[in-house]
Amino acid sequence: MIIQLSSLFPLILLAAVLSFILSPLSIIASKRLGLIDRPGSAPHKLHTHPTPLAGGLVLILSILLVFFTLGPDPDRTSIVILAGTAGMGLLGLLDDRYQLMPLPKLLGQIALATLLIAFGVKVQITRVQPVDMILTYLWVIGLTNAFNFVDSIDGLALGLGGIAAAFFMLVTIDSNQPLLASLSATLVGASVGCFFFAVTPARLFLGDSGALALGFFLAAIGISYTPGEAGLPQALTWFIPILVLGVPIFDMTLVIIHRLRSGRPIYRGGMDHTYHRLRAMGLDISRAIVAMQITAILLGLISFIALDASILIANLAFGLILLLGIGVVIYFEWKVPSE
Repeated sequence: MIIQLSSLFPLILLAAVLSFILSPLSIIASKRLGLIDRPGSAPHKLHTHPTPLAGGLVLILSILLVFFTLGPDPDRTSIVILAGTAGMGLLGLLDDRYQLMPLPKLLGQIALATLLIAFGVKVQITRVQPVDMILTYLWVIGLTNAFNFVDSIDGLALGLGGIAAAFFMLVTIDSNQPLLASLSATLVGASVGCFFFAVTPARLFLGDSGALALGFFLAAIGISYTPGEAGLPQALTWFIPILVLGVPIFDMTLVIIHRLRSGRPIYRGGMDHTYHRLRAMGLDISRAIVAMQITAILLGLISFIALDASILIANLAFGLILLLGIGVVIYFEWKVPSE
């Protein structure tokens, strides 16, 4: 089955319209369910008005309804991705409502990562099963929490998720994976519709339900991306998901390094994210957000361009980007104040 970009436009449009309609409804539901993020509940929460944690409900419902209405017939992979995403959203919803301790959240994430592995959605880089299984857990749990980490200001995580989904849509069209392209397209549309309500000043937040579900969904898409079906060698494409999701990965790396150096628990929130460092450098709120989202777009473009490069050139480019990222982490950590 060959898929064209034009055939995905109805999915994007319907998901955008549906999420735009569901957003105010989910705001009402969140208030009734007590899913409210109140000002001053933590030092790093700088909003001034109680804000509904409604974004996760919008994203998950929009993706499920649109994919099963207009999408192609689902296979086992797409069903387990959607089931895991819904489960992660539920875990986040419980955390939004009851403030779960870190251990139960981690155990829930491990269980949902295990669900992916049990149905064959796993990393297959080394072809050594124990190693690939460990990499799968690290990738899924890491990306799930990376989007929770980067959700540090209105609309940032949602915008980064929509950008990543757009590039996953393009590369899975190129690899002739119509189900993954369709899943990605629904997230693109859902992100666009919800973004209107999430930008500063936000009328809704993603909440843990949205951030965790977003990270899990994109991590699973990244694992399932198999360009070998289109004749592209693994040596050329193994780093594509890393580049597409490079900004959240960078932010999580920066935060973990800072908290380990500071002797603080990794799970405890703070004003030590990439966004806060950019603000400390003098950027206003909008420019700090745009700088991170433009970086995500550039990394996505590089990943797409790399598909037409030689194996040597593509890997050299990735290596240079990796070195640049390490350099920026060092600069931020040692030169730019975090709090």
